[in-house]
Amino acid sequence: MNLDELKNGEDAIIVKLDFDDKKIKRHLLDMGLTKNTLVKMKLNTDNGVIVVLRDADLGIGKSDASKIKVKTINNKY
Repeated sequence: MNLDELKNGEDAIIVKLDFDDKKIKRHLLDMGLTKNTLVKMKLNTDNGVIVVLRDADLGIGKSDASKIKVKTINNKY
């Protein structure tokens, strides 16, 4: 599953950043989007997503969010 597919309120663990562009991948890693990190979908819109990552809100464009592989955890959907 990709980050952009999560529903509002769902929790997930980051599995992989699947980027060919090393600059974008490095930027996301520097922001804390690393393997095995817990994220919570706060808002999923047509243009992008806002996730809660280590008690901070992080906005990510839809095209970048679609390249972040995640595994959902303990969701009631």
